[in-house]
Amino acid sequence: MALAGQQEKNLKQLAQQTGAAFVLRGQELLITGTDKQIDLCVRLVRSLEPYWSQAKLITSTDIATARQALDTDRQTDLQDLQRDVIARTRRGEDIRAKTFRQRQYIQAIRTHDLTFCIGPAGTGKTFLAAIVAVQALLSNQYERLILTRPAVEAGERLGFLPGDLQQKVNPYLRPLYDALHEMLDPEKVPSLMERGVIEVAPLAYMRGRTLNNAFVILDEAQNTTPAQMKMVLTRLGARSRMVVTGDLTQTDLPSNQPSGLAIAEHILRRVEGIAFCNLSKADVVRHALVQRIVSAYEDYEKPAQPHREN
Repeated sequence: MALAGQQEKNLKQLAQQTGAAFVLRGQELLITGTDKQIDLCVRLVRSLEPYWSQAKLITSTDIATARQALDTDRQTDLQDLQRDVIARTRRGEDIRAKTFRQRQYIQAIRTHDLTFCIGPAGTGKTFLAAIVAVQALLSNQYERLILTRPAVEAGERLGFLPGDLQQKVNPYLRPLYDALHEMLDPEKVPSLMERGVIEVAPLAYMRGRTLNNAFVILDEAQNTTPAQMKMVLTRLGARSRMVVTGDLTQTDLPSNQPSGLAIAEHILRRVEGIAFCNLSKADVVRHALVQRIVSAYEDYEKPAQPHREN
Protein backbone atom coordinates (compact mmCIF):
# COMPACT_ATOMS: atom_id res chain seq x y z
CA MET A 1 0.00 0.00 0.00
CA ALA A 2 2.90 2.36 0.71
CA LEU A 3 4.27 1.68 -2.76
CA ALA A 4 0.88 2.11 -4.43
CA GLY A 5 0.20 5.46 -2.80
CA GLN A 6 -3.14 7.20 -2.36
CA GLN A 7 -5.58 6.06 -5.05
CA GLU A 8 -2.64 4.12 -6.55
CA LYS A 9 -1.13 7.35 -7.90
CA ASN A 10 2.42 5.97 -7.45
CA LEU A 11 1.59 2.92 -9.57
CA LYS A 12 0.26 5.24 -12.27
CA GLN A 13 3.53 7.18 -12.21
CA LEU A 14 5.56 3.96 -12.34
CA ALA A 15 3.53 2.91 -15.36
CA GLN A 16 4.29 6.24 -17.05
CA GLN A 17 7.99 5.92 -16.20
CA THR A 18 8.38 2.38 -17.54
CA GLY A 19 5.56 1.66 -19.98
CA ALA A 20 4.59 -1.43 -17.97
CA ALA A 21 1.12 -2.12 -16.57
CA PHE A 22 0.41 -2.72 -12.87
CA VAL A 23 -2.30 -4.56 -11.00
CA LEU A 24 -2.28 -4.60 -7.19
CA ARG A 25 -4.09 -7.60 -5.68
CA GLY A 26 -3.84 -7.69 -1.92
CA GLN A 27 -0.11 -7.73 -1.26
CA GLU A 28 0.81 -8.99 -4.72
CA LEU A 29 1.92 -6.60 -7.43
CA LEU A 30 1.46 -7.96 -10.94
CA ILE A 31 3.59 -6.34 -13.65
CA THR A 32 2.99 -6.91 -17.36
CA GLY A 33 4.84 -5.60 -20.39
CA THR A 34 7.91 -6.34 -22.48
CA ASP A 35 10.94 -7.95 -20.88
CA LYS A 36 12.73 -4.58 -20.92
CA GLN A 37 9.78 -2.78 -19.32
CA ILE A 38 9.37 -5.42 -16.62
CA ASP A 39 13.11 -5.44 -15.84
CA LEU A 40 13.15 -1.64 -15.45
CA CYS A 41 10.02 -1.80 -13.34
CA VAL A 42 11.38 -4.45 -10.99
CA ARG A 43 14.63 -2.50 -10.53
CA LEU A 44 12.68 0.67 -9.83
CA VAL A 45 10.40 -1.00 -7.27
CA ARG A 46 13.38 -2.63 -5.54
CA SER A 47 15.25 0.67 -5.38
CA LEU A 48 12.30 2.09 -3.41
CA GLU A 49 12.24 -0.84 -0.98
CA PRO A 50 13.79 1.13 1.95
CA TYR A 51 10.56 3.17 1.94
CA TRP A 52 7.76 0.71 1.14
CA SER A 53 9.19 -2.14 3.23
CA GLN A 54 8.79 0.13 6.29
CA ALA A 55 5.39 1.49 5.19
CA LYS A 56 6.83 4.97 4.71
CA LEU A 57 5.25 7.53 2.42
CA ILE A 58 6.58 7.47 -1.14
CA THR A 59 6.20 10.64 -3.19
CA SER A 60 6.38 11.30 -6.91
CA THR A 61 9.76 12.96 -6.29
CA ASP A 62 11.10 9.76 -4.67
CA ILE A 63 10.11 7.81 -7.80
CA ALA A 64 11.65 10.37 -10.14
CA THR A 65 14.91 10.37 -8.13
CA ALA A 66 15.05 6.56 -8.15
CA ARG A 67 14.57 6.55 -11.93
CA GLN A 68 17.32 9.15 -12.32
CA ALA A 69 19.64 6.99 -10.21
CA LEU A 70 19.00 3.98 -12.45
CA ASP A 71 19.51 5.99 -15.63
CA THR A 72 22.80 7.51 -14.40
CA ASP A 73 24.12 4.47 -12.50
CA ARG A 74 23.94 6.25 -9.13
CA GLN A 75 22.36 3.50 -7.06
CA THR A 76 24.96 3.94 -4.31
CA ASP A 77 24.19 7.66 -4.12
CA LEU A 78 20.48 6.81 -3.96
CA GLN A 79 21.07 4.45 -1.02
CA ASP A 80 23.05 7.17 0.78
CA LEU A 81 20.23 9.65 0.17
CA GLN A 82 17.63 7.20 1.49
CA ARG A 83 19.67 6.48 4.64
CA ASP A 84 20.55 10.12 5.42
CA VAL A 85 17.85 11.25 7.87
CA ILE A 86 18.34 15.00 8.32
CA ALA A 87 16.03 15.22 11.32
CA ARG A 88 12.86 13.81 12.84
CA THR A 89 9.78 15.89 13.33
CA ARG A 90 8.11 16.24 16.72
CA ARG A 91 5.70 13.55 15.46
CA GLY A 92 8.58 11.14 14.85
CA GLU A 93 8.55 11.37 11.04
CA ASP A 94 11.84 11.24 9.15
CA ILE A 95 12.92 14.28 7.14
CA ARG A 96 15.20 13.43 4.22
CA ALA A 97 16.40 15.15 1.09
CA LYS A 98 14.21 14.04 -1.80
CA THR A 99 16.63 14.71 -4.66
CA PHE A 100 20.38 14.54 -5.22
CA ARG A 101 20.67 18.33 -5.45
CA GLN A 102 18.74 18.75 -2.21
CA ARG A 103 21.20 16.42 -0.51
CA GLN A 104 24.11 18.44 -1.92
CA TYR A 105 22.43 21.53 -0.48
CA ILE A 106 22.17 19.92 2.97
CA GLN A 107 25.83 18.84 2.82
CA ALA A 108 26.85 22.38 1.81
CA ILE A 109 25.02 23.86 4.81
CA ARG A 110 26.73 21.38 7.11
CA THR A 111 30.23 22.13 5.79
CA HIS A 112 30.19 25.86 4.90
CA ASP A 113 29.72 28.96 7.03
CA LEU A 114 27.89 30.68 4.17
CA THR A 115 25.63 28.87 1.71
CA PHE A 116 23.51 30.35 -1.07
CA CYS A 117 20.61 28.34 -2.47
CA ILE A 118 18.87 29.60 -5.61
CA GLY A 119 15.88 27.85 -7.11
CA PRO A 120 12.16 28.00 -7.93
CA ALA A 121 9.23 27.74 -5.56
CA GLY A 122 8.60 24.37 -3.96
CA THR A 123 12.17 23.07 -3.96
CA GLY A 124 12.53 23.12 -0.16
CA LYS A 125 15.12 25.92 0.04
CA THR A 126 13.71 27.58 3.16
CA PHE A 127 12.25 24.48 4.78
CA LEU A 128 15.47 22.44 4.65
CA ALA A 129 17.60 25.34 5.89
CA ALA A 130 15.24 25.92 8.82
CA ILE A 131 15.18 22.21 9.68
CA VAL A 132 19.00 22.04 9.80
CA ALA A 133 19.08 25.27 11.81
CA VAL A 134 16.59 24.09 14.43
CA GLN A 135 18.39 20.78 14.73
CA ALA A 136 21.70 22.62 15.30
CA LEU A 137 20.04 24.87 17.86
CA LEU A 138 18.55 21.93 19.77
CA SER A 139 21.95 20.21 19.87
CA ASN A 140 23.52 23.39 21.32
CA GLN A 141 25.77 24.05 18.33
CA TYR A 142 24.51 27.64 18.30
CA GLU A 143 23.00 29.95 20.89
CA ARG A 144 20.53 31.69 18.59
CA LEU A 145 18.51 31.13 15.43
CA ILE A 146 17.87 34.31 13.47
CA LEU A 147 15.29 34.29 10.66
CA THR A 148 15.02 37.34 8.44
CA ARG A 149 13.74 38.45 5.06
CA PRO A 150 13.10 41.75 3.28
CA ALA A 151 9.48 42.90 3.52
CA VAL A 152 9.54 44.30 0.01
CA GLU A 153 5.98 43.23 -0.73
CA ALA A 154 4.77 45.33 2.19
CA GLY A 155 6.81 48.47 1.52
CA GLU A 156 5.23 51.43 3.27
CA ARG A 157 2.10 49.36 3.81
CA LEU A 158 3.77 47.48 6.66
CA GLY A 159 2.66 50.28 8.96
CA PHE A 160 -0.96 49.74 8.08
CA LEU A 161 -0.99 46.16 9.34
CA PRO A 162 -2.48 45.76 12.84
CA GLY A 163 -0.48 44.94 15.95
CA ASP A 164 3.10 45.40 17.12
CA LEU A 165 6.24 44.83 15.02
CA GLN A 166 6.19 41.06 15.52
CA GLN A 167 2.58 40.81 14.41
CA LYS A 168 3.27 43.04 11.42
CA VAL A 169 6.13 40.92 10.05
CA ASN A 170 4.63 37.50 10.88
CA PRO A 171 2.71 37.19 7.57
CA TYR A 172 5.97 37.62 5.66
CA LEU A 173 7.79 35.01 7.74
CA ARG A 174 5.09 32.31 7.68
CA PRO A 175 7.21 29.82 5.65
CA LEU A 176 9.91 29.96 8.33
CA TYR A 177 7.38 29.33 11.09
CA ASP A 178 6.02 26.31 9.24
CA ALA A 179 9.44 24.65 9.41
CA LEU A 180 9.87 25.61 13.08
CA HIS A 181 6.56 23.96 13.95
CA GLU A 182 7.67 20.71 12.31
CA MET A 183 10.48 20.44 14.85
CA LEU A 184 9.14 22.27 17.90
CA ASP A 185 5.83 22.27 19.74
CA PRO A 186 4.00 25.45 18.65
CA GLU A 187 3.59 26.56 22.27
CA LYS A 188 7.38 26.46 22.80
CA VAL A 189 8.19 28.84 19.94
CA PRO A 190 6.85 32.02 21.65
CA SER A 191 8.87 31.18 24.78
CA LEU A 192 12.08 30.75 22.77
CA MET A 193 11.38 34.03 20.97
CA GLU A 194 10.79 35.89 24.25
CA ARG A 195 14.18 34.66 25.50
CA GLY A 196 15.87 35.71 22.26
CA VAL A 197 16.86 32.14 21.36
CA ILE A 198 14.80 32.45 18.18
CA GLU A 199 14.65 35.88 16.58
CA VAL A 200 12.39 36.73 13.66
CA ALA A 201 12.87 40.20 12.22
CA PRO A 202 12.78 42.25 9.01
CA LEU A 203 16.10 42.63 7.24
CA ALA A 204 16.32 46.33 8.12
CA TYR A 205 16.77 45.38 11.79
CA MET A 206 20.06 43.61 11.03
CA ARG A 207 21.94 46.85 10.33
CA GLY A 208 24.76 47.66 12.75
CA ARG A 209 24.72 44.26 14.45
CA THR A 210 27.34 41.51 14.75
CA LEU A 211 25.74 38.08 14.80
CA ASN A 212 27.94 35.82 16.94
CA ASN A 213 27.26 32.14 17.72
CA ALA A 214 24.13 32.24 15.59
CA PHE A 215 22.55 30.35 12.74
CA VAL A 216 21.14 32.96 10.35
CA ILE A 217 18.67 32.35 7.52
CA LEU A 218 18.00 35.10 4.99
CA ASP A 219 14.90 34.13 3.03
CA GLU A 220 13.50 35.69 -0.19
CA ALA A 221 16.95 37.16 -0.85
CA GLN A 222 16.04 38.03 -4.44
CA ASN A 223 14.19 41.02 -2.94
CA THR A 224 17.30 42.53 -1.34
CA THR A 225 19.12 45.42 -2.92
CA PRO A 226 22.90 45.01 -3.47
CA ALA A 227 23.53 47.30 -0.49
CA GLN A 228 21.19 45.28 1.74
CA MET A 229 22.84 42.02 0.70
CA LYS A 230 26.32 43.36 1.47
CA MET A 231 25.06 44.66 4.80
CA VAL A 232 23.59 41.35 5.97
CA LEU A 233 26.52 39.23 4.74
CA THR A 234 28.95 41.38 6.69
CA ARG A 235 26.93 40.84 9.90
CA LEU A 236 28.28 37.27 10.13
CA GLY A 237 30.22 36.95 13.37
CA ALA A 238 32.35 34.38 15.15
CA ARG A 239 31.07 30.78 15.38
CA SER A 240 28.13 31.62 13.12
CA ARG A 241 26.59 30.13 10.00
CA MET A 242 24.37 31.74 7.37
CA VAL A 243 22.09 30.37 4.66
CA VAL A 244 20.75 32.70 1.95
CA THR A 245 17.81 31.48 -0.13
CA GLY A 246 15.95 33.00 -3.05
CA ASP A 247 14.29 32.63 -6.43
CA LEU A 248 15.60 35.03 -9.08
CA THR A 249 12.45 34.52 -11.17
CA GLN A 250 10.23 36.02 -8.45
CA THR A 251 11.82 39.40 -7.76
CA ASP A 252 9.44 42.04 -6.38
CA LEU A 253 11.91 44.92 -6.68
CA PRO A 254 11.23 47.81 -9.08
CA SER A 255 12.20 46.92 -12.65
CA ASN A 256 15.18 49.29 -12.61
CA GLN A 257 16.55 47.89 -9.32
CA PRO A 258 19.06 45.00 -9.59
CA SER A 259 18.64 42.09 -7.17
CA GLY A 260 21.23 41.82 -4.42
CA LEU A 261 21.08 38.04 -4.79
CA ALA A 262 21.98 38.17 -8.49
CA ILE A 263 24.85 40.57 -7.80
CA ALA A 264 26.12 38.44 -4.91
CA GLU A 265 26.09 35.32 -7.10
CA HIS A 266 28.18 37.14 -9.71
CA ILE A 267 30.68 38.58 -7.20
CA LEU A 268 31.02 35.71 -4.70
CA ARG A 269 30.64 32.57 -6.83
CA ARG A 270 34.40 31.82 -6.71
CA VAL A 271 35.13 33.03 -3.17
CA GLU A 272 36.64 30.26 -1.05
CA GLY A 273 34.44 29.07 1.81
CA ILE A 274 31.14 30.04 0.17
CA ALA A 275 28.86 27.37 -1.33
CA PHE A 276 26.35 28.01 -4.11
CA CYS A 277 23.59 25.47 -4.70
CA ASN A 278 21.21 25.72 -7.63
CA LEU A 279 17.94 23.81 -7.53
CA SER A 280 15.65 23.40 -10.53
CA LYS A 281 12.09 22.40 -11.37
CA ALA A 282 13.25 18.76 -11.05
CA ASP A 283 13.74 19.41 -7.31
CA VAL A 284 10.18 20.64 -6.67
CA VAL A 285 8.76 18.59 -3.79
CA ARG A 286 5.37 20.21 -3.37
CA HIS A 287 2.29 19.11 -5.30
CA ALA A 288 3.30 17.57 -8.65
CA LEU A 289 1.36 20.36 -10.35
CA VAL A 290 3.86 22.93 -9.02
CA GLN A 291 6.62 21.37 -11.12
CA ARG A 292 4.48 21.70 -14.24
CA ILE A 293 3.59 25.30 -13.36
CA VAL A 294 7.27 26.21 -12.96
CA SER A 295 8.07 24.52 -16.26
CA ALA A 296 5.25 26.35 -18.07
CA TYR A 297 6.43 29.73 -16.78
CA GLU A 298 10.04 28.94 -17.78
CA ASP A 299 8.88 28.16 -21.31
CA TYR A 300 6.77 31.33 -21.46
CA GLU A 301 9.61 33.55 -20.23
CA LYS A 302 12.23 32.18 -22.64
CA PRO A 303 13.20 34.81 -25.24
CA ALA A 304 11.72 34.10 -28.66
CA GLN A 305 14.18 32.60 -31.11
CA PRO A 306 14.71 34.81 -34.18
CA HIS A 307 13.29 33.42 -37.41
CA ARG A 308 15.95 32.58 -39.98
CA GLU A 309 15.42 32.49 -43.71
CA ASN A 310 17.02 29.64 -45.62
